[in-house]
Amino acid sequence: MLSTYRALLRGQVLEWLNDRPKDLSPDRAVVVHVTFLEETPYAQTTEQGRQMAAILEKIAQSASSVATLDPIQWEREMRQERVLPGRDDDAD
Repeated sequence: MLSTYRALLRGQVLEWLNDRPKDLSPDRAVVVHVTFLEETPYAQTTEQGRQMAAILEKIAQSASSVATLDPIQWEREMRQERVLPGRDDDAD
């Protein structure tokens, strides 16, 4: 009977994630079958991360009109334009 256990492979060492095989002695050799669940190579995801960080840095350094807005003034304008529920303009 084959048993399945989740583990990470780091170099030549398996690190058990949840359940680990019972009665597994560090001195005992066990035959295993390893199935890679992620198809994207680690180097490719690392490069994608670097590219994303560079793009985010460019966005952070770019000039934006949002930085020049006064948030208090913006909120006052938004509140004035909004119709409040349960209140009529004719109720004066």
